[in-house]
Amino acid sequence: MNTPTQTTTAAAPAVAIAAPGIPVGIALDAPIQRGAQTITHVQVRKPNAGALRGLSLVEVLQMNVTALQTLLPRVTEPPLLKQEVALMDPADLVSLGTEVVGFLVPKAQREAFQSE
Repeated sequence: MNTPTQTTTAAAPAVAIAAPGIPVGIALDAPIQRGAQTITHVQVRKPNAGALRGLSLVEVLQMNVTALQTLLPRVTEPPLLKQEVALMDPADLVSLGTEVVGFLVPKAQREAFQSE
């Protein structure tokens, strides 16, 4: 039986690639102005234990504004400043907070919720 041979290499990290001119991430309803730069989309990374240091997971899961103001600068690209999060449109804060909370729900619960 002839089977194709696959070469195994070190796995490269998954990178979201968009077509040129198409931003990746969550679109902000109210873009953030930072000097000459306008931030219209924000990518949220899955927080690790270090990013969650000093925070109550219950407060993060409840999308407590103070907890999100501390956490979002640690897990966003481009990195948002704490002051920018404090001045953010509430709808954008909810969008980013929902993304973070989605990372904290165990995989089995996400799958059970999606199948309902």
